[in-house]
This record gives sequence, C-alpha cells and structure tokens, in this order.
Amino acid sequence: MSSPAPALPDKPKRRGPLIAAVAAAVVVLIAVVAIVLATRGDDTTTTAAADGGSGETVKIGVADKSLDYWKTYVDLAQSQLGVTVELVNFSDYSLPNPALAEGEVDLNQFQHIQYLANYNVTADDDIQPIGATAIYPLPLYSTTVDDPAALPQGAKVAIPNDAINEARGLLVLQSAGLLTLAGGGNAFSSVEDVESSKVEVTPIDASQTANALQSGSVAAAIVNVNYATSAGLPEDDVIAQDDPSQASAAPYVNIFAARKEDAGNETYLELAKLFQDPAVQEVFTQAYPNAVVEAPDAAQLQADLAEVEDDARAAAGA
Repeated sequence: MSSPAPALPDKPKRRGPLIAAVAAAVVVLIAVVAIVLATRGDDTTTTAAADGGSGETVKIGVADKSLDYWKTYVDLAQSQLGVTVELVNFSDYSLPNPALAEGEVDLNQFQHIQYLANYNVTADDDIQPIGATAIYPLPLYSTTVDDPAALPQGAKVAIPNDAINEARGLLVLQSAGLLTLAGGGNAFSSVEDVESSKVEVTPIDASQTANALQSGSVAAAIVNVNYATSAGLPEDDVIAQDDPSQASAAPYVNIFAARKEDAGNETYLELAKLFQDPAVQEVFTQAYPNAVVEAPDAAQLQADLAEVEDDARAAAGA
C-alpha cells in the first residue's frame, strides 16, 4: 500500500506575465508529448502500463537467487509489469512452503508438482501451482568414474532425503543398474523398498549432496540441478539421469506456487507467465541447456496436482 501523499504547500502568488509564460510552456510540452505518443503506435499501451504499473512489491521464495536469469526476470517485472520483485533465497527445500503458508513470501518457485503434492498431503495444506517453468533431469554425478557400472561394490552413493526426491533418486539408480526396488518402484519409494543393491545408498539433505561428492565422502551423488549449478559441478561428471521429455516426467514440472486464496491474483499470474518471456528464456536455457521448458496453464497444473495428491494419499494409506 502506498503512503499518503504529503500536504501541498500554499501556492505562491505570481505575477501575470510569469503565469502566462508557464501556461505557454505547458501547452508546448503537451503538444510534444502528444506527437511522441502518436508516433509510437501500439507500443504506448505496454509502456504506459509498465510506467504506471501496479506499484506492488512481491516476495518470491527461490532456491537459486544468484543465477543470472533471475536478474533478467526481476528487471522485466519492473519494466513490463511495474512490479518490484524481491527474491528470498532458501537453502533448504523444507522451508519455502511453510514460509508461503505463513505469508512470509507471496509466491515460491523451487519445487515440482510431485513435491508440492506430498507437502500438501502431509502438512494438510492447499498451496496451488499458478504457472510452470521447466522439467529438469535429475542427475547422478561422480568425480571418480564415467559409468555407473564402474562404481565398486559397496560404494557410497548419496541421494536427497526428502520423500519425493528420494524416490526419484532411487528410480535413477535403478535405471542405472545399481539397485532393484520392490515392485519396480514408484514416485513414493523409499530406501526401505530397496530389494538388492550394488551400492550403499545414503540419504542426506538435498543441499548437502554436492558437498558430500566434492569432499570425497561418497563415490557418487544424486544432486538436484540448482544445487549442482551452485556448486559448479561440471556436466562431464554426470554419469546417469532420467529423461525429462518422457510423459512420466510430467509430475516433475517445476512451478510457481501461491496460497489457494491467491491463485487467481492477476499480478501473480502475470509474474508466473513472465518466466516464459524470450529474454528470460535466453538466459535460463544457457544455465540449464538440458531442461525441458513447459508452459501449461494454471488450471491444467492444478488438475495435475489434484491427481498426484490422490496418489500421495493412497500411498500414505497403504
């Protein structure tokens, strides 16, 4: 909310000739502005909206604030929407959703639908997706071998310990031939479902997987893309990953999320859509060349979330 305008000072008394001169100057200025606007055509609507803007400040919780595409995004939010975006960085995946629920941020952008569904079901919350960014592959990194088959028997492999990324990480390890999951595994598998394994699976906080790899305490690690980028892990160290282009990867589309009562907020919807602007995408795809960019609308994302939440409730009741 903007602060009240300060009281205007009393108008000083002016002599007639000075008033006439000022009036003439104003007429000339209005004429010049009219000519400029007339020559700009359809561009004036966008520019006028941007200049006026909503005057809002919107806090968005993220996990990778330092990446270049966010600067482009923040600049565009100001110039195109007249919105000041304040990025709030979280180093732990468990924090952004409670922060959103408590009103500490207005939106967050760090998670995929599968993660949000699990959060909503376990926390009895109803946070909703309002826009999408991309599907990222989930990579297995190693600094010592070039192929998963080359990992020695009993080698330690770190995976994220949050429920959803743990399951997805286990599925990557299974597809790499390193372990076997009961029933072939699913989006809610845990280490308890490992039937046989060549390696020793070590679940740790997602933010620590890159550190564990770089310190040499594990031979390989499943590292979420944003943490891998922050840690400077090279693409050459990826020895396996899932395929984000497959239909089965749809629940892993990353999203902008809002509280349910704000899911129809026009400013928030415009901010979510802004991520798909070509200027943002140009920088984003440089940072994540293997990501598959997605742009389903809010209604589709919310329908997908409801479906995955049903699966999460069924898994929890099993």
